[in-house]
Amino acid sequence: MSSSIPRSAAVATVVTAALAAGLLGGSAASADEATAAAAPVRIHDIQGTTRVSPLVGKQVTGVTGIVTGVRTYGSRGFWIQDPQADDNAATSEGIFVFTSSVPTVAVGDAVSVNGTVTEYVPGGLNSGNQSLTQLSKPVVTVVSKGNAVPAPVTVWAGSVPDAYAPAGDPAAGGSINGLTLAPETYALDYYESLEGTNVRIGSSRVVGATDPYSELWVTVKPFENDNTRGGTVYGSYDAQNTGRLQIQQLAPIAQQPFPKADVGDYLVGTTEGPLDFNQFGGYTLVARTLGRHVGLGLEREVTDRQHKNELAVATYNVENLDPTDPQEKFDALAKAVVENLASPDIVALEEIQDDNGAKNDGTVTAGETLKKFTTAITAAGGPAYEWRSVDPENNKDGGEPGGNIRQVFLFNPERVSFVDRPGGDATTATTVTGTKGNAHLTVSPGRIDPANTAWENSRKPLAGEFVFRGRTVLVVANHFGSKGGDESIVSHHQPPNRSSEAKRLLQAQAVNAFVKDVIALDKQADVLVLGDINDFEFSGTTQALTDGGALFPAVTSLPLGERYSYVYQGNSQVLDQILTSPGVHHFEYDSVHINAEFADQNSDHDPQVLRFRP
Repeated sequence: MSSSIPRSAAVATVVTAALAAGLLGGSAASADEATAAAAPVRIHDIQGTTRVSPLVGKQVTGVTGIVTGVRTYGSRGFWIQDPQADDNAATSEGIFVFTSSVPTVAVGDAVSVNGTVTEYVPGGLNSGNQSLTQLSKPVVTVVSKGNAVPAPVTVWAGSVPDAYAPAGDPAAGGSINGLTLAPETYALDYYESLEGTNVRIGSSRVVGATDPYSELWVTVKPFENDNTRGGTVYGSYDAQNTGRLQIQQLAPIAQQPFPKADVGDYLVGTTEGPLDFNQFGGYTLVARTLGRHVGLGLEREVTDRQHKNELAVATYNVENLDPTDPQEKFDALAKAVVENLASPDIVALEEIQDDNGAKNDGTVTAGETLKKFTTAITAAGGPAYEWRSVDPENNKDGGEPGGNIRQVFLFNPERVSFVDRPGGDATTATTVTGTKGNAHLTVSPGRIDPANTAWENSRKPLAGEFVFRGRTVLVVANHFGSKGGDESIVSHHQPPNRSSEAKRLLQAQAVNAFVKDVIALDKQADVLVLGDINDFEFSGTTQALTDGGALFPAVTSLPLGERYSYVYQGNSQVLDQILTSPGVHHFEYDSVHINAEFADQNSDHDPQVLRFRP
């Protein structure tokens, strides 16, 4: 990429539409009010003491300030700040001036701006995001040049409150937009009170690796839910981790490369610039001055090899793997299976695409994808894995259109055998059969309850029957519905709406019912439910999976600081899980951290491994 593109540079939302929809509070200005010249106002008058400007929709003239940052790409414009602050901590002294074209001002210019006060909602009204107060359609006069930039506000552990956000106003649908900011009480209010302001942080630890958009996350609270690898763990809906802050840079990448940082690295020295808000990270320090990157050499983990009497079962989301991917991706994933996962006996794969990837031509087979992957594993010194799966109906399982992602079992035939019972296809359900103390599948491999509407446009669970040292083991590979459509934790609704949970709840209930059918026949059955559950170990989804004691979330056997498989917006969190039935009495569990914490990723998920003696 030629520049660090803030993805919030989508088409701006017209503020009058937002007001009409009742999503921003306030009232729409009349045509006369919107065009009438008002007396000169200060920036803190525009920002006001709530998230929405008291002057939204109105024309303002003679707004003065010093330019603190200029953005020439993406959402083009510049920030100005009034060097003479008022005595109200809730009112910001900075504001973004949206120019649409490349700005002609420079840092240090004293300017006077005429324009319209607008509230831009990054991601659109339906995203639930907070709005960014800005001046639009500006007429800019440069009064003088070479002025000192207003001294930055230092954001540090002692300045950011521990409480995350106030509860939303029930009368406003749970929105916090109309609430007076309490920057000394709530972290979101604190950051909002600095919207557009020149801020700085000192040396800070990286908690979210550099992404393809040249962004990373740091924490200004080094001891906040920290772990030994340098991350910040998201352990509950009330542990949002208030010290996290996204970092971008103002300089285009072509002019100044952005550091390639892993979790646990540091930005040393001062990072300083305006505080922005965008849809993919919320409050973001857009650095005019970026601290020096110091890498601490975080290493990828290697799990223990299973004992000859132990069955090792893993789950790994390989992120839309298909034959059109470069050989390097296949080789890297294969090396991870062999070296980092110690060649598990069974590997449940998620996001295996069909034989021509995202080409949307009706292809649903994935034999070429799996042949290429298993060949790479053998070349890396691993076993000659066999595979079993069920091809989906075309474009019925969600994911990338034409990709037809599905779950697949790899297994080492030298260590474990697969029980093939024919009849399983995309629409045929496998059920539980057998006698007391001897549960089996009617078809293997087979899909669980594929006609259930819970699986509409989503991956159906894949069940397989294995035999290890004479003992039957039932494995259910899952890829539950994504979190798409959920509001961010920086939503103006507090708590945010998590609409995607409804589907995963139904999916979890279907899998739970299946496991209960197994246990009803054999209380000591060895059942493993695993995969990309797309939800946390403390979520309602996990609670539904474990209902009635049918399953135990094995990740909770780990210390709190090790419970994560994914890093999102600087929060290390659980999405991938292995759950065990009561018959699995003793096990060792490992979340093998090889991807999520690194800028250089082969997948965005960390694999999970469980070892036990059936």
